[in-house]
Amino acid sequence: MKILINALSGIGDALMFTPALKLIKDNFPEASIDALVMYKGVKDIYERTGLLNKVLYFDFMNAGKPAALQYVLKLRKKYSYSINVYPSNRKEYNLINYLIGAKKRAAIRYLRMDTENLGFLNNVRLTENDDLHNVQENLLLVKKLFGIESPDEPSLIFNLNNSDISFAKNYLNSANIKDDETVIGFHPGCSTLKNHINRRWEPEKFAELASKLIKNEKAKTLFFGGPDEIELINSILSIVNNQNALYVKTSDLAQTAAVMKRCNLFVSNDSSLMHVAAALKLKTVAIIGPTNKKYIHPWKTEHRIISLNLNCSPCFFYSPRPLSCRREDIKYKCIKELTVDPVYTEIKNIL
Repeated sequence: MKILINALSGIGDALMFTPALKLIKDNFPEASIDALVMYKGVKDIYERTGLLNKVLYFDFMNAGKPAALQYVLKLRKKYSYSINVYPSNRKEYNLINYLIGAKKRAAIRYLRMDTENLGFLNNVRLTENDDLHNVQENLLLVKKLFGIESPDEPSLIFNLNNSDISFAKNYLNSANIKDDETVIGFHPGCSTLKNHINRRWEPEKFAELASKLIKNEKAKTLFFGGPDEIELINSILSIVNNQNALYVKTSDLAQTAAVMKRCNLFVSNDSSLMHVAAALKLKTVAIIGPTNKKYIHPWKTEHRIISLNLNCSPCFFYSPRPLSCRREDIKYKCIKELTVDPVYTEIKNIL
């Protein structure tokens, strides 16, 4: 049995498939299972699961269409089963799944823009349920494909190797972070694709929150983010202007996760690092604006969700349309009018 997991849609989405991946491996230990990915962070996660034979990495975002097509066709007819992780509601992902040519091609039947995005190219379908978490949707999709189910709902999987742990130890020593100190991690960024930058809480509020935690809770605050978030984090640090606010610079997602593991609590926008925090079993405070909280709340870890719960939200669902706001009074009010005090209060409660 040869199975291909198409985990192309992003780091958080790929991470939320790991419970389903474990379910497949537990039930078919002799199966050959590969994953096709296009983000290096996903490669970091999947290579460390111990559940896959190969992780096939190809940079579809920057490769031209001829090169991408040539790569996909090399995989054609090599697999008997292929699965598009949930969510993957884009025509490109469905076309890739179809061209790979597995006899059984599994994917969710989306409630929005499914036909436009060629969802019919898949032949094992499960209708989307807006009341379920992404992890639950993936587990049900695997049940539909293979007739197997888990007796419980497993945690996310992000294993760290010795090199990752050694990096974190050296970093924490160099930053003079003691074992008995309170350490709060922050991710003030998130994806900018499809206008998702508007899911971010303002950097000035992250700065105000960090300053309060440093002053009142004697906390060390660590800021995490990718190369495209350096300017954002530096702007926050310049406002805080305190030696106990640090930017954690790493070479890859696994190093980031290894340092995150030291945090007593993690504060994040709706982002991939929010899900990494959940995989690491960190206490998490998630700042959520337009997204459906049922889809993406931190999975299987102690958490608080801070949201204004406006009657117009959630307004972001899984379709390729860019995020937009129909409010006339304050655009993206759900995130812009969320103040620091309720976030700070929940941090104190969960600590």
